Amino acid sequence: MERTKSVSISQEEKEEIKRKEIAQKATGLFHRYMDESLSVSELMREIERLEEKARPRVRDALLSRWVAAISLEAENEKLLRGIESLKGRSVDAVKRKLDVLCSEYVEEVFAAEQQVKGQLLEILKKEGIHGTAVVPRFRQSREWKERIESVAEGFHGKIDECKEALKNL
Repeated sequence: MERTKSVSISQEEKEEIKRKEIAQKATGLFHRYMDESLSVSELMREIERLEEKARPRVRDALLSRWVAAISLEAENEKLLRGIESLKGRSVDAVKRKLDVLCSEYVEEVFAAEQQVKGQLLEILKKEGIHGTAVVPRFRQSREWKERIESVAEGFHGKIDECKEALKNL
């Protein structure tokens, strides 16, 4: 106690500690909500229990995490519900756009899957390996990885537009 008597924390260090605490709180709320151990109403109550200064910062951090998590494979419905509850505004227009994008993505992935499977079957056939029992493990192939990367890249700009629309609500 005597040794730490002269040690004090600067205002800047106090602010940094506060920022980290808020980030940790937002991260905890994010994971609890996504793991379904916390409902939207419970989440809102948790935020209301925070000190008044911290509430908007936790909300902003949480919104930022939810918007960043939007993707073609994410649980967008749950993320959008959370965003909608914190923003207090409808996200239906963005939801419809995301639904269309995800559907288009699934269709393109399926088409890519069929194409890569067909290519691999042809290669195997040329090597004398063919028949109804032959099922290529296309997901491990370089062709598949390149193709799926190409498909996903075509959607990144559109997903980013949706994220931007959510930020600007």
